[in-house]
Amino acid sequence: MNKLEQIRELGSNKQGIAILKYSAATRKTILSKLKRNEILSMLHYLDPDDATDLLQHLTEKRRKNIVEKLDVALKEKVEYLLKFNPNTAAGMMSLDYVQIKKGMSFSEVFKIFKKHEVRTGKAPAMLVTDDGLLIGEVPMRLLVLRNPLEKVDKYVRRMPTIRFDRDNDAVIGKFKSHPHNRIAVIDEDNSIMGVIYSDDVLRAIKKPSGDLYDFAGVREEEDINDSILTKVRHRYKWLILNLITGFMAASVVAIFKDTISAAVLLAVYMPIVAGMGGNAGTQTLAVIIRSLALKEIDLKTCKKAIIKEIFAGALNGIIIGGLVASVALFYNKNAMLGLAIGLAMIANLMIAGFFGAITPLVMKSLNKDPATSAIIFITTATDICGFFTFLGLASILM
Repeated sequence: MNKLEQIRELGSNKQGIAILKYSAATRKTILSKLKRNEILSMLHYLDPDDATDLLQHLTEKRRKNIVEKLDVALKEKVEYLLKFNPNTAAGMMSLDYVQIKKGMSFSEVFKIFKKHEVRTGKAPAMLVTDDGLLIGEVPMRLLVLRNPLEKVDKYVRRMPTIRFDRDNDAVIGKFKSHPHNRIAVIDEDNSIMGVIYSDDVLRAIKKPSGDLYDFAGVREEEDINDSILTKVRHRYKWLILNLITGFMAASVVAIFKDTISAAVLLAVYMPIVAGMGGNAGTQTLAVIIRSLALKEIDLKTCKKAIIKEIFAGALNGIIIGGLVASVALFYNKNAMLGLAIGLAMIANLMIAGFFGAITPLVMKSLNKDPATSAIIFITTATDICGFFTFLGLASILM
């Protein structure tokens, strides 16, 4: 059963949420194959901001046609949200909020809160204003904890704000510098336009599931029920690239064929050198990609991070290299082999730290997805350098 069939198996109330969990490319593919009535049915159960997220994947003509068929309340909000660039604060914001005037009592606030909740099915953020300008918010829990006749004024909590035209990076930065469940989006005149919830930010920084498929050399669009030819078409380019890099590593081994012939035992330890280097590089890659997603690092500010990864590789190399050297010493009774493999392990894990950090940063600076092919270049670097170091040391010491 492919993704489209899986979506159609769900009820209309679950379809929209399910589609939103897919990457942008998959959403677009699924929505292009759904009928107009199917899309209208699922939109009925979504928040205006979620409905807008889905509608943005349709062609302009089809989007207008569907929006015209929405019920009046949803249509009004969706048309408003569609005006904004999806990669800005306004494009990320939700309309699940109510404005409360300074001086109101909790009983008055509760009526406004309840009216919104009944109409939308969502509990709104309660934003307090004074002369139309935001002064903060009132936590929802206070509706049941405070005296209904008490004024909300002394319970107002400061709320971060951001201009509607700031980009996603600025929104993420705002959440990081002001840890909060939500921030208010304001217009040029400081009037309230909407609210961005932490869930919306997590969706923006979360790596799409497609990257995980690409990371393994398998496209996200591939399904378990795809034909053999479809699977081959999705994968063969990655395999060819892997083949080329494999030949590069093999060419290094060929340089030391005489050394290997003289000490066949070296061939037993070569996969260990390559495997540990690749694994260490992948660990560093995962850390750097996460930092890139959180906007914590870029090519201009990476020096400190790279140095840390290299030294971490050196210390891990000492630990792992010591263990492997001990095996070579006690099991193979060969001290020089142990020394060669131990030193090679230290060098290779340092190399893994360097390439695991620099490769995704370079790819990002070139506007390439750092997850899609970085692992190939990292393992190539660790294989080539690891083999060269191990076999080179072995030829000298043994």
